Amino acid sequence: MSAVWRSLLLLWLCVCFWLPTPAHRTVVISRADAATQEARGSLDVRSIKKRSTNTTNRVEVYSFTVACTVMSRFAHTVMTSAALNHEDAPQEISFEVDIPKTAFIVNFSMEIDGKVYAGEVKEKEKAKKQYEKAVSSGQTAGLVKASGRKMEKFSVSVNIAAKSNVTFVLVYEELLQRKLGQYEILTQVTMKQPVQQFQIVADIYEPQGIAFVEATGDFLSNELFSMVEKTVTDKKAHISFSATLEQQTCPGCNESQIKGDFIIYYDVNRAKSLGDIQIVNGYFVHFFAPRDLPRVPKIVVFVIDRSGSMSGNKMQQTREALRAILEDLDVEDYFSLILFDSRIEAWRNSLSQATKENVAKAISYVKRIRDRGATNINAAVLRAVSMLLQYRKSKKLPGRSVDMIILLTDGMSNTGVTNRQKIQDNVRDATGGTMSLFCLGFGNGVSYSFLDVMAKQNKGLARRIFEASDATLQLQGFYSEVSSTLLTDVDLRYPDNAVDSLTTNHFNQLFNGTEIVVAGRLSGKDTDNFLVEVFGKGPEEDFQVQGQAGAVDWNVIYPEQEYIYGNFTERLWAYLTIQQLLDKSEVGNQTEKDNVTRRALELSLQYNFVTPLTSMVVTKPQTEDGPEPSLIADKLTEDERQKAENRGSAHPPSSAATPRSWSSSSSSGGSRGGSRGGSRGSSSVDGDPHFMIELPEREDALCFNIDNKPGTIFNLVRDAASGFVVNGQIIGKKTAGLDGHVGTYFGRFGINHQRLDVRLDVTTQDISVYHAGKQLKLLWSDTTSFKEYNLDVRLTDDFSLTVTLRHSVKFMVIRHTKVWKRRHYQQDYLGFYTLDSHHMSSAAHGLIGQFYHGVEFEVTDLHPGEGPDKTDATMYVKGQTLNVTRHWQKDFSRDVRNGETIPCWFVSGNGTGFIDGNVSDYIVPGIFQSV
Repeated sequence: MSAVWRSLLLLWLCVCFWLPTPAHRTVVISRADAATQEARGSLDVRSIKKRSTNTTNRVEVYSFTVACTVMSRFAHTVMTSAALNHEDAPQEISFEVDIPKTAFIVNFSMEIDGKVYAGEVKEKEKAKKQYEKAVSSGQTAGLVKASGRKMEKFSVSVNIAAKSNVTFVLVYEELLQRKLGQYEILTQVTMKQPVQQFQIVADIYEPQGIAFVEATGDFLSNELFSMVEKTVTDKKAHISFSATLEQQTCPGCNESQIKGDFIIYYDVNRAKSLGDIQIVNGYFVHFFAPRDLPRVPKIVVFVIDRSGSMSGNKMQQTREALRAILEDLDVEDYFSLILFDSRIEAWRNSLSQATKENVAKAISYVKRIRDRGATNINAAVLRAVSMLLQYRKSKKLPGRSVDMIILLTDGMSNTGVTNRQKIQDNVRDATGGTMSLFCLGFGNGVSYSFLDVMAKQNKGLARRIFEASDATLQLQGFYSEVSSTLLTDVDLRYPDNAVDSLTTNHFNQLFNGTEIVVAGRLSGKDTDNFLVEVFGKGPEEDFQVQGQAGAVDWNVIYPEQEYIYGNFTERLWAYLTIQQLLDKSEVGNQTEKDNVTRRALELSLQYNFVTPLTSMVVTKPQTEDGPEPSLIADKLTEDERQKAENRGSAHPPSSAATPRSWSSSSSSGGSRGGSRGGSRGSSSVDGDPHFMIELPEREDALCFNIDNKPGTIFNLVRDAASGFVVNGQIIGKKTAGLDGHVGTYFGRFGINHQRLDVRLDVTTQDISVYHAGKQLKLLWSDTTSFKEYNLDVRLTDDFSLTVTLRHSVKFMVIRHTKVWKRRHYQQDYLGFYTLDSHHMSSAAHGLIGQFYHGVEFEVTDLHPGEGPDKTDATMYVKGQTLNVTRHWQKDFSRDVRNGETIPCWFVSGNGTGFIDGNVSDYIVPGIFQSV
């Protein structure tokens, strides 16, 4: 499936239209893989744009509603949007919406001029073949994709005839997860323009009784807050928010003021220690979250990545989060800190009790953490395991306590043991199932699936920490979720002869503020003697409770409600079973993985769930123009989602990939440098001048301009550890443009490596090489190569010079000349590409050198730019919020004559906010001088 069509799904609910397209469309819907983070529903009605310059043309979006029904934590949400084409010509109308990552789509339909076209769930491979067939036949096809922190993007477009209307209906289901003592229904609202009918409605039915319900929103002014209606009784709650056109309109402007989060929080009564058991239509569900239990002391080792890629904002956020986390430790807890890069350093050689004195010393130590070196995850985690095992043997710790390791890293191991499978095996063998490992992946440079599997193998879980201004709060929030254990080794038991198809009923830990959920199918009709037992280990004694559960008569509890959805327990069971099977499909041998995957696929098809294994197809019938082609909405696996995010085609959460950076001097050039699998790739400068940092693992790039007067010399790379320096001098066009601006390029590079006694002076006329007291001058017309102990030089007839410095760096300089043959106002210029920088130290800096060890960023809020094919977005990088635009640049390192077109996110304004400091900080007085 092409990346172009994969990028169709970008934002929430967006209703926009374009000029008519010749092809109609079949819709194949799949959805991205569920993540552990939750959100409950969101929408975005974005501005209506069209490619036509005729401002009288319009498509009216006249209604949008979100209706959520929650039955015993199982949420059923329907999103509906209706639009009318007022044009005298066909228009393409798009429906784009955010849904929770933990949700499964169960239905999608389009009603066009009174005819309804409904979706059908198919195996993903079959849907993919249908999609590819549509593409190969020349039909318009698209792919819905998903990414982001909490939500996934769903999008579909359809060509609507003149004066016709369309209604889109999307339905999804999910089990709400209890965190920090409450459930959350989140609706993210981003409306650019008001609609005639706008409403958010939630109906909550909880037989246990509702403890509290709160509705809030960061966009709710006093006037808008009055539009929120809330009715709460013992077992029911109704919350609604609606706004008229006038109330949606921003005062003094034509935009909507409804932008932000609308959130409903609630919890249920928890009077019984046994929990709540509900039996409906042959299925049961057991919710277990007892009240007023004492916490179990924890023995925790924090394993903190301090490698070079953690520099800057990430390290500062880590220090701030650790300070808050350490202050939250209870005096009964024990803890330690292990820092790692290529070396392992422990704060203390043994665990310390969390007294005020020890915590204060630890916080003082944390303040001094600095980034440096490479990444050795294997040795760091094994050191933590060894510390816990050794101290446990000493019998100095509380007998009933929880051993846990919290690993925070932003990159893959690139020193020591680097094989992922070997690291996982080593850690699993070392822990022996006696402790929990929680893995926090900072950004996108780390393989999240690697951390996820390693955590699951060791009684823990993984979580992404998105690199943004609130990363500190994300770290603290995750810790709050897992820091307070109430029970360990929890078993929920049911009569063997009464149930089958039971979901997971053994849990390593029950955390405060969370909830254990078990569901199953009844094998008999006798529910009067349904005995339930719960066992667990508390801080001082075992926890044990038992009781009987019976069927619930919903007609008695909710007599006025003819139908909520009576088979919700069965669908909840299927949902929970599929989620757990998908988790198990990542662990175990291949036979075990295949078996659970096959079972998950069967249930997905049976219950019409769009999961990572299935897709939903919506096909319009044959028309005069031919059959409608296919759009695939793909619910990706975690690896697939991360690759999609790396390509930047939807909202990428963040990047911690080690990049390839590049800087050069052509109107479509760039600079690349970076890393694959722990080694850096290439970096270059080529353009006007355009610097580009390419991220191979994300299949994406970032680029920026530096503009100054001709003759200015910039420091591109400097590495104090080796004395390696690269400077570039810019030249200008022979004549200025119509606006008086003189475009600039790089016309000279000075490369100096003090340790190796190598110096090159490269201009558009010739190349001077100085090495070990010798001088050699080459012309660009030469074709030659020579090799000495520390130096390898190759000059080819395509005007490319490749230089390899022993144990240091490999780079390429290209002379551009033929492309300007007919443009007399132009002149020859140079491009510089760093092909291999993995020997550079963590102290490397400069305009492109600062990116050799990675750059972390998050791109959100993608929206149409000023040009017809432009996409603008918001980027969070280095603690800054920047406006960026999708550009296309040329990379000539692989194809010197024609170049390779590379998409990148362009940062304007001389890279302000993206590069460290100001542009003036990089200006040097001489071609071989450092800053």
